[in-house]
Amino acid sequence: MSQDNTLRWVQITSGHGSAECELAVNHVLECLLKEAIQQNLTVEVLEKVPGEKDGIYQSVMLSINGIGLPLFLKQWQGTVQWVCESPYRPTHKRKNWFVGVNVLEALEFHKDINISDLRFETMRASGAGGQHVNTTDSAVRVIHSPTGLTAFAQEERSQHMNKKLALARLVAAFDERSAAARSEKNHEKRNKHYELERGNSMRVFVGKDFKEKIR
Repeated sequence: MSQDNTLRWVQITSGHGSAECELAVNHVLECLLKEAIQQNLTVEVLEKVPGEKDGIYQSVMLSINGIGLPLFLKQWQGTVQWVCESPYRPTHKRKNWFVGVNVLEALEFHKDINISDLRFETMRASGAGGQHVNTTDSAVRVIHSPTGLTAFAQEERSQHMNKKLALARLVAAFDERSAAARSEKNHEKRNKHYELERGNSMRVFVGKDFKEKIR
């Protein structure tokens, strides 16, 4: 078992999902924090982006570290499914709500990255999502002028959160660039997909009490 205790950022996101997905973010956060405490991991809530309704969140960013962290993250990273009737729309037929749990490198600026060399571009998010795709310039691209390296984030409706994600990805890009000759793990990390996938769930929770479904 890996004993790596490197600090990681964990993003729990509803993507461009509905209020039910934002409520699922709350449930996932509660379950993740409970398991982290049970495993003696250190967790700090870095940021919460409010959702459509009071008390729920579009997304949450955490920092986590401790012994056995890679195994813990492996059990959470990916898509989490919540199966429950909508508490907001009782007649709504849909019962499956999806949340993304993404792992990022903690944002520590690379020794070769100067803030003055960074240029930011904002634009409207694109893609599926209907009314939940933001109509404001929430998507962010960060460009490192000396190298031309870029990173992009659009999955959050908050421009501020997308900026954080883009910066974290740019730092990861530098790490990958300098370690291009290393193991296949680095190549896999470079191609990491942070968007929420609906289906192929890592874990499934059912009902208003959010009990985990054992497969």
